[in-house]
Amino acid sequence: MGPASYHVSRAQLAFAEPTALSRPVQEYLQRWDKTLVVVSHARSFLNAVVTDILHFQAKGITRYKGDYDHFEGTRADEIRNNERKAEAQEKARAHMNAFIAKFRSNANRAKMVQSRIKALGRMETLAEILTDSTLCFKFPSPEALSAPVLQMNDVAFGYVGYKGMKPLPTSGDTAAVAVAGASDSTATPKLLFENVNLGLDMESRVALVGPNGVGKSTLLKVLLGELQPMPDTRGRVGSVTRAARLRIGYFSQHHVDQLDLKLTAMESFQKQYPNAKPLEIRAHLGGMGLGGNLALQRMSTLSGGQKSRVAFAQIMWQKPHLLLLDEPTNHLDLDAVEALIHALLDFDGGVLVISHDEYLVTSVAETLWVAEPGRVTLFKDTFDVYKKRELAKGASLGSAGAARPGKPKPAASRKGG
Repeated sequence: MGPASYHVSRAQLAFAEPTALSRPVQEYLQRWDKTLVVVSHARSFLNAVVTDILHFQAKGITRYKGDYDHFEGTRADEIRNNERKAEAQEKARAHMNAFIAKFRSNANRAKMVQSRIKALGRMETLAEILTDSTLCFKFPSPEALSAPVLQMNDVAFGYVGYKGMKPLPTSGDTAAVAVAGASDSTATPKLLFENVNLGLDMESRVALVGPNGVGKSTLLKVLLGELQPMPDTRGRVGSVTRAARLRIGYFSQHHVDQLDLKLTAMESFQKQYPNAKPLEIRAHLGGMGLGGNLALQRMSTLSGGQKSRVAFAQIMWQKPHLLLLDEPTNHLDLDAVEALIHALLDFDGGVLVISHDEYLVTSVAETLWVAEPGRVTLFKDTFDVYKKRELAKGASLGSAGAARPGKPKPAASRKGG
């Protein structure tokens, strides 16, 4: 049994993608004194919990000490050092080959030629540590629109059966209830939120944050026009104003799951955009990291991140002015998340993103909208301040519901390995 197998067999806890773990559980894991094996694409979680990183690449596993940020820095140094070594090695190879070519027929230099041939054979070929060339997102630039390109004015919305705090008047608009998807148009819906007065322009970089179930994804659908504003508690119906030529790119958290996996990326694209020219599609897919044969493989054979690129490629074909992104990193690994962040920072349109990935939020967002029961408001401070506020709220409620699998040891006793 090899070392890796040995450590895994000793593990007391193992998690796959624990992005939904509560902070008390995360804090408990920080004090866990036994072996923990975790698979996660959540950078903040890895930085908080792990002491070692196992990096899988080119059918091999390399172990790095430290958290994810430390691993990333070490790996970047290795790439730079490897590139320098490879360059020096190529110069040495060229020099040896030139010597061999020049003196191969010279009997007096025969031994020297043979020694250099042997040296070339023994010379270690450096393993190329390269960033994945397919890890790229390239978002085309749309034409400019005057601000605001999308504005909510006193918007309210709710569902029948929602256990919110703000019921609508019984004389509410039954047509609006039907639009909301209620099965009983005579039932009284309750509001997820009301009095929302927020807007987006082409320079917006907004993160919509808040607990689950308070209407974040619903708000995006209202912005898109898939759902219509409903009467608020005083019977007023708000509105959503959109610029005349506005194009919105929408990535839902179920977008990848809705792809027809029997098709290739090329076929899927042609099905959605039948008038698009094949060469233009190939070039566009290549710009999203789907060049070569990847565009011609059935999507069932693609990784989750590659399927996400297919979805993004279809969204970006229309050159949207605004991107509304609902959990866009769900299927992306850490390198792909980094590539997406760079693309969003370079994008010449506006961005509104819902994400549990703190690294994405803090890297991209310049503004926070906070969704809470009954309202969505502008938060006039940083994400760190918001997070501390939410942690303080959680602490005031106590940690009685947190998972406690045994008595943890003090943090000082926790060691890597």
